[in-house]
Amino acid sequence: MSAKTVIITGASRGIGAAAAREFAAAGWRVALLARSEREISALSGQIGAAAMALPCDVADQGAMQAAVQTVLARWGRLDTLINNAGMIDPIARLADADADAWGRSVDVNLKGVFHGMRAAIPVMKAAGGGTIITISSGAASNPYEGWSAYCAAKAGAAMLTRAAHLEEGENGLRIMGLSPGTVATEMQIRIKASGINPVSALDPAVHVPADWPAKCLLWMCGPGGDPWLGEEVKLRDESIRRAIGVIE
Repeated sequence: MSAKTVIITGASRGIGAAAAREFAAAGWRVALLARSEREISALSGQIGAAAMALPCDVADQGAMQAAVQTVLARWGRLDTLINNAGMIDPIARLADADADAWGRSVDVNLKGVFHGMRAAIPVMKAAGGGTIITISSGAASNPYEGWSAYCAAKAGAAMLTRAAHLEEGENGLRIMGLSPGTVATEMQIRIKASGINPVSALDPAVHVPADWPAKCLLWMCGPGGDPWLGEEVKLRDESIRRAIGVIE
């Protein structure tokens, strides 16, 4: 049987890059999608023949469709899609936010998830199954000052995940979310620098390393994720951390 294949969006850094390494180490073939061609090409070179770098803006529906077709043309299958691409900007009170920047956040954080699902679902249905995991956030259910775009888009993506599960769960698709908590990534540096809302005041020591959610994503692709279909795995839960082996 040929190796399983995963597409990871936002794979140039943070959770996406860590997930690429985790899946590759487990024997998967990984397609790295991001706008940052240099970064994903370098990561692909580190991983080797089991990886391909595909420059892609998830806000562009045509680009996402083309990326999925490129993966199929090369590897013949798509087992998992991880909708990880995201952005925190603009960090600004709603009344002061730039409308174009606000819209761009929705294009990436919400419409980007839709574009990924829209490209992957028909392929997975035709193959008889597949897994789609979207990176969620506590911001999907809790408002934060200065994050109106991010909170609104993440809330929409969480509902989109539930809707996709409702429509496609009976067709063999496993669709769910992962809420990783605060993770030591470049996004947290941006948040810290903003000085807005309590998240910016957190001690960096409380952020978990990116390999924790990466390990959780791989675990969710197996039977461990089955109880959360249509819902979210919350990495703050100690039982989840034990299940994926990051704490005893």
